[in-house]
Amino acid sequence: MENNLNYKQWHDKETGSFHVRTNVYFSQCDKNKQLSLNELLRITSDIAVEDYRQQGMSREVLLQNGYAILVSRCSFRIHSMPRENDRIEIVTREERPEPLQLMRAYEILDENGTSLVSGSSSWLVVDLSTRRILPTKKFTMRNPTEFTGEHDCLPVSKIIVPENIEQIDERKIRRSDIDANGHTNNSRYGAFISDALGDILDKTQISDFRINYSKEAMLGEKLNIYSSYDEASKKILLVGKTDSATSFESEIFLK
Repeated sequence: MENNLNYKQWHDKETGSFHVRTNVYFSQCDKNKQLSLNELLRITSDIAVEDYRQQGMSREVLLQNGYAILVSRCSFRIHSMPRENDRIEIVTREERPEPLQLMRAYEILDENGTSLVSGSSSWLVVDLSTRRILPTKKFTMRNPTEFTGEHDCLPVSKIIVPENIEQIDERKIRRSDIDANGHTNNSRYGAFISDALGDILDKTQISDFRINYSKEAMLGEKLNIYSSYDEASKKILLVGKTDSATSFESEIFLK
């Protein structure tokens, strides 16, 4: 690690991992001076997109070839949420794909190399000519890796929604929520979740955070947010729904 102190970002050719060293800035933090949920989603998504770009799969190149790669599910174990002015290293690497999903792992390390956040995500390749998910074996723009590793986080799997959910918030999707893909940016759902939970996150810490993206919320739509709490597992479940479809499902486990 010492040899890389002068670099902000680099690829480790031996492991296939992509590294970004940066600071946690004031604007990325919540009122408790910790990295916010939306910023956790943003920086991990951004490093994945940049890794793809440096492999020759920028958003523009993908579009030229008729593809889009969209994040589908994320899971994070929060050992200690990064705080304002922390110097961190974000690490990601692709893993062996599933039949319909590209897989990716993350670590956020402090300046001593201690893991602050461990994570995993799955991504979908969409064939823009058919608007269908492309099987990963048919995606030939790069050679898939055979690497698999153990993840110190919950699996990126289906989130089961119980029947006893109650509406706790609603919001209109506004222009500032929309990204260049024309729909709500995936990181914004972290802000929606934080707003819906209110001061709950001021009173305790998160141990695990999972989110599944179902259908994009579009400009002008109303997003209704529902929730339930399981006291035995200290799990908060949140679901965001527009009038036409479920937009996201999320689980937050409290310490």
